[in-house]
Amino acid sequence: MSDIHVDVLIIGAGPSGCVAASYLNNQGFNIKVVEKSVFPRFVIGESLLPRCMDHFDEVGLLDCLKAANFELKPGARFLKGDIVCNFDFSDKHTEGWDWTWQVPRADFDDILSKEIIKNGVDVSFNHEVIDVEIAEDGSSKTSVKDENGNIYIIYAKYIIDSSGYGRVLPRLLDLDKPSALPDHSSLFTHVKDINRAEGEEGTLITFDVLDTDTWFWVIPFSNGNTSIGFVGKTEYLDSFKGSTTERLQEMLKLSDYYYDRFKGVDFLFEPINIKNYSKSVKKLYGKGFALTGNSAEFLDPVFSSGVTFATESALLSAKLITKELQGEKVDWETEYTDYIKSGVAVFATYVKEWYTGNLQTLFFHRPENPEVKKQICAVLAGYVWDETNPFVKKHDRLVRTLAHLIDMENEKSETT
Repeated sequence: MSDIHVDVLIIGAGPSGCVAASYLNNQGFNIKVVEKSVFPRFVIGESLLPRCMDHFDEVGLLDCLKAANFELKPGARFLKGDIVCNFDFSDKHTEGWDWTWQVPRADFDDILSKEIIKNGVDVSFNHEVIDVEIAEDGSSKTSVKDENGNIYIIYAKYIIDSSGYGRVLPRLLDLDKPSALPDHSSLFTHVKDINRAEGEEGTLITFDVLDTDTWFWVIPFSNGNTSIGFVGKTEYLDSFKGSTTERLQEMLKLSDYYYDRFKGVDFLFEPINIKNYSKSVKKLYGKGFALTGNSAEFLDPVFSSGVTFATESALLSAKLITKELQGEKVDWETEYTDYIKSGVAVFATYVKEWYTGNLQTLFFHRPENPEVKKQICAVLAGYVWDETNPFVKKHDRLVRTLAHLIDMENEKSETT
């Protein structure tokens, strides 16, 4: 294959790469997308947030997704013992989308990639980035291996790394750093949901909270299959012995609510165990490149923030690169890093306070506070840049403060 010269090279054809590619293609730039996998391919991250609907809509990718009839996600349910906490996205502090989808990512990502190809984007599957050289002016020379093992070069003015879990530029440019979040792992698979109940009970995404550190997800899809998985401390998940199938079968017994629905049901693939999955990086951009989504930060999946951060950062990086290609000045630290990090910080607080138990205290305290619930719901819908929401603006202290007040009330009532 001959060498290629483009304005922007995008690494990865998942939601992040497709959103960035669609935006830049719509602006008329010469772009190239390289993807290591062959689509359709399995990837985790099947629960979306309403905020990402704005991104798909803005770049012209919403209609192809609507046509797929994915399972609607109008909210989310959290269970703890006999207490139920339902969040309804139509009843939230911030204006925005009231619904999104629960999706088998193999199908979802395949639809997105086919749509951008139909719109004229040059996408190569089964092509792996093996080396990157970035010059002082930001121009890059990227070595790519094709499906036959041949090496070719892509010269680009900018690179957007949307490689997700592949984390191509963080590996090649030594940008990885340890996450500040605690070490947790997950064990998950898909099942043919033959015992699914009729109506909302059968289709509602649910998080069954087993203890402060351990929870079980249930994400039903419109095709009759359901994603199930456990998250917990790495050492706890490792305490279950045997194959991943045997371990997951044993762990299902922990869920009183769901055990009857899933006991004895065949797993559609050998359960996958991902250990210590939270990731971080030293910086989100450099001269001539930007990191998006899971290539930059990957938080705990308890609030399904992965795809939303991927598409938010992809769209923003594409817009900033567009400005630079048009000769405008961009302050990447303020306009990109500070902005993205502010949203990441909100969700990181929620993850940390989930595992301290403080956020769980707010979720499951009775009676509920309707205003507090609306404000938390807006965060769970992905609107983590709306500083009119106290649970965004004061995220670093409000959850903890309210939880301590509830604990004090409970202690007082127990002593009277």
